[in-house]
Amino acid sequence: MKAGLVQLSVSDDPARNLPVTISFIREAAGNGAGFVLTPECTNLLSSDRAYQNEVLCFEEDDPTLAALRAEADELGIWLLIGSIGLKTDDADGRFANRSFLIGPKGQIAARYDKIHMFDVDVSATEKYRESEGYRPGTRAVVADAGFAKIGMAICYDLRFPYLFRALAKGGAQILTLPAAFNDTTGAAHWESLIRARAIENTAFVLAPAQCGAHAASSPKAPKTPRRTWGHSLAVAPWGEVLADGGSDPGVTLVDLDLERVAQARARVPSLTHDRPFDGP
Repeated sequence: MKAGLVQLSVSDDPARNLPVTISFIREAAGNGAGFVLTPECTNLLSSDRAYQNEVLCFEEDDPTLAALRAEADELGIWLLIGSIGLKTDDADGRFANRSFLIGPKGQIAARYDKIHMFDVDVSATEKYRESEGYRPGTRAVVADAGFAKIGMAICYDLRFPYLFRALAKGGAQILTLPAAFNDTTGAAHWESLIRARAIENTAFVLAPAQCGAHAASSPKAPKTPRRTWGHSLAVAPWGEVLADGGSDPGVTLVDLDLERVAQARARVPSLTHDRPFDGP
């Protein structure tokens, strides 16, 4: 299976972002990718909750989801929509940060709502409170895509290894980590954490990412554009970096040999060695 990791630098305008995303998906498929992955926040990146409420939709009405399902159908590919922001019936009016696995007939094969919220003070001037705008998910998801079992995660989930352990023990051979990783923490931790999740779970990790400075038109957008790290990564079950998407938008292609998962798990069968223990 050849995979295509789409790296984007989205604005806060879903209509503006969609044709760019479609063009990269077509490029990946045209170069032989049967599994294409887009990053977290594929439809928009914004922290203005009032503006998001104006432009976001419920799942059944979302034009980005509908258009990308149609692309998967037309191209006959498996497509991981890394995530899109969606309205929900949450009593507090919070949105969902939802990843979709789309099958080659355009069907929704699986949904995953991001579990861990990025509530972090990166610095004295850079603070995030994702839980104020997004409702956290409650369920880990492993989906059968035929060519492999896919364990789904999103961005900040990367820092919680027990989630990935559960996905691997649930049969996942490929762990997906679409992200809009912060520029500061990305430089420090992105590659190290992804390689660790691959090694400890003897699985591929595919991590399509947002990159660069993100244009914003909403009135409450920060004067300094939000920046994300980029460097979409594909990492093998033994920990080797197979591909790095660099710092610019584009498509990164990688060949996946699923036999490498079985080989790594035979060499170091740590998934069968977990033991219960008493707390400290």
